[in-house]
Amino acid sequence: MKIRAMVTITGLVQGVAFRQSTQQTAQRLNVCGWVKNLPDGSVQGCFEGEETDVETLIGWCHEGPSRAEVSGVNVKKEPFSGQFESFRISY
Repeated sequence: MKIRAMVTITGLVQGVAFRQSTQQTAQRLNVCGWVKNLPDGSVQGCFEGEETDVETLIGWCHEGPSRAEVSGVNVKKEPFSGQFESFRISY
């Protein structure tokens, strides 16, 4: 089953290659969508794909890259849209 998740990651998650690492992990898992920095210092992502792959990526977000210090991960499930063909970093 395909799902979509809107994810907001808080903590020390900017300036530690979080977006690039999320993109690499998403591509490895065949998850589509995007990831971007927010003005409040958090990182937000929209993940779409097979449920197990999206859940694996969400699980990875609880740790992030080695220099990140994740304090929270908020997940909001939404209906799958199929609007993405790849995973990109948004600015």
